[in-house]
Amino acid sequence: MVLAMRRTVLVGLALLAACGDAAAPAITAPAITAPATTAGATTAPVTTAVSGTIRVFAASSLTGAFTALGEAFRTANPGATVTFSFAASSALVAQLGEGAPGDVFASADEATMAKLVDAKGAAGTPVVFATNRLQIAVGPGNPKGVTALADLARPGLAVVLCAPQVPCGRYAAEALTTAGVAVTPKSLEENVRAVLTKVQLGEADAGIVYETDVRATDGKVTGVAIPADRNVVARYPIVVTAGARAPDAARAFVAFTTSSAGQAVLARFGFGAP
Repeated sequence: MVLAMRRTVLVGLALLAACGDAAAPAITAPAITAPATTAGATTAPVTTAVSGTIRVFAASSLTGAFTALGEAFRTANPGATVTFSFAASSALVAQLGEGAPGDVFASADEATMAKLVDAKGAAGTPVVFATNRLQIAVGPGNPKGVTALADLARPGLAVVLCAPQVPCGRYAAEALTTAGVAVTPKSLEENVRAVLTKVQLGEADAGIVYETDVRATDGKVTGVAIPADRNVVARYPIVVTAGARAPDAARAFVAFTTSSAGQAVLARFGFGAP
């Protein structure tokens, strides 16, 4: 059951420069008073509330969904507070490794999560809570007539991609390799939101992003589907960090994310089930 959202949270988004440092500062959202559920459940949340401050580091592509999920979590646990830092998964795991305070880490790929686990930065085993797929983002109405990945190799077409160390960059490279397409990007961006922004502003003709990102623009960009046999399934894992200062509340947030209520919020934003 989807818990009602009671107020809108404004998330500050930063337009990041091309080929940026993987350890670039995260985009931090305002604090949200928040709630929790069963520990590690996939069913409806329990009524026992938690308290404390939960600092969630999450991939840029989760910005809208996690902001809403935090609001739903808040209604169940009014004694808790959640703050979000959204950035490229690679930047976030680097920050955690350097001692940045975070209680929960949600990555856009399992490879980046593995870096946190290998560095003994995770408390417990990460769990995949959502999936996503790639899509080609183009200007409204598709003025350049892009219909497939092969079109991204056309001379004169300005294409932007995520940097290779960023999950969306690795996923894009995998999809292009599968399709046998070689692309020379105009720029390599620090995260998927930066790719989307360049297309939206007309600074690029096309870019490879997630389906959920195109959906979030409400028509400001057009999405061109990539066939399943050339697409990539992005798997999003989440875990409580080893340095969590509010581990009980952090575990409750992870449990809420994987619960039926949390999954309903994610589905509303276009994410697939684990």
